[in-house]
Amino acid sequence: MSKPVCLLWLDDFEAYKTALADAGLADRFELHHVKREDTPPDDLIPRVEILAGWKHGKLLARMPKLRWIQAMTAGVEAWLGAPGLRDDVALCCARGSHRHTMSENILAALFHLTKPYMVAALDQKQSQWNRRMSKLLAGQTLGILGLGAIGQELALKASALGMRVIGTKREPEPVEGVEEVYAGDEADDVLRQSDFVVLLMPVTPDTENFINAARLKAMKPTAWLLNFGRGPLIVDADLIAAVKNKTIAGAVLDVFREEPLPATDPFWTTENILVLPHIGGGSAGRGAIVAEIFADNARRFLAGEPFATGVDRARGY
Repeated sequence: MSKPVCLLWLDDFEAYKTALADAGLADRFELHHVKREDTPPDDLIPRVEILAGWKHGKLLARMPKLRWIQAMTAGVEAWLGAPGLRDDVALCCARGSHRHTMSENILAALFHLTKPYMVAALDQKQSQWNRRMSKLLAGQTLGILGLGAIGQELALKASALGMRVIGTKREPEPVEGVEEVYAGDEADDVLRQSDFVVLLMPVTPDTENFINAARLKAMKPTAWLLNFGRGPLIVDADLIAAVKNKTIAGAVLDVFREEPLPATDPFWTTENILVLPHIGGGSAGRGAIVAEIFADNARRFLAGEPFATGVDRARGY
């Protein structure tokens, strides 16, 4: 019996071999490895049944046998719009692979906004002794728009620090560490109450340009907006105007519509907007985590079971 032909279009080939071996699947696939910056051989492309990688390279139309795609990221908007993506091809994301790294980096941003360590480091360069006061996170309200895997992990960590956590979920249900869970269309209730608002929503037709002038006005003038989801969630010009006009206190942005962020973009020079170079989800061990997700989905693929991280194309995630 022939083995499913699997193209691993990525750099961490050994991590995937190890994950498959650990799952007892080492000999169940015909594996082909192509580095991320390279192009698959012409004779391999039409044989591919499984594609695991960072990109489609506009090659999906040349893969008539393709049955399953394993994306490397939690967001899959680039895949949903891929030319040649057939309805019968299963699409899986890497949901959950960022939950620890992203939640820790968001906490780091919260500490950056409330603790004087950065300015103390700058003072040290000038040999200056300037005593400064911290702002407490305990007792502050953290609003999380998008209580998925990352949002739920963040809620646990933030509540352990004494923060009051509220947030939105498409289908509201109790979430550990969250005082109140609102439906997606009740986001304004979260905005009005929060001292810090974190965006963790996927980009869909319903969420693109979600944070606009009207929703920014719903926030407290002392509140901060943190976007670790996707750049298109925000109307850029509206955010810049809101920060300049002190409608809100400021923003921490890790994701943008165009990356790398162009040097001429006004985000760079707007006071009280902190630009991060999309560092929220990266970690040294993430490749192995995604490889484990792939191996679990590979077992399900062979067994004819539902995928653990399958994407609902109608919802966009």
